[in-house]
Amino acid sequence: MKPFKTDLDAIRKRARMNLLDGAVTGAYQADRVQVIAVLNEVLATEIVCTLRYRNHYFMAAGIHAKPVAQEFLEHANEEQGHADLVAKRITELGGNPNYNPEGLATRSHAEYREGATLEEMIEADLVAERVAVETYSEIVRWIGNDDPTTRRMIEGLLATEEEHADDLANLMASMKR
Repeated sequence: MKPFKTDLDAIRKRARMNLLDGAVTGAYQADRVQVIAVLNEVLATEIVCTLRYRNHYFMAAGIHAKPVAQEFLEHANEEQGHADLVAKRITELGGNPNYNPEGLATRSHAEYREGATLEEMIEADLVAERVAVETYSEIVRWIGNDDPTTRRMIEGLLATEEEHADDLANLMASMKR
């Protein structure tokens, strides 16, 4: 392996340029406008998932409702945390997080489905998690090495969505027994 070597004088000079771009320097290789647009879709997805899980938390009823409702609440809180991370990243990239409720459902990758029974609620949440797993995996591949910070953030969200899908699949299996 060759020793690490870089032109610090050139980097320092570039760092003094475009100061209002904040953390985004000349080393940023992604199309910022496209990344922000995709992140706003992810933000909408996380908001829709938060709302759906919160609805399920409050609407859960029946003999198995209490532990399932607690799982819904835990997931809702984690999805809200994801939304906050994504909004922060959008602003770091110089964009505006789109919290406008108008068009929220069409910007979201996941659908908002309420469900009348615990089983229907679990299924709606599991489908949404599987959608997030697939679309976030595609985003990770799309970003590649052009924006490592955003890629790592999406990879973290992806790991949690996979855990949620596993939790829900286990809940669904236990409900069928």
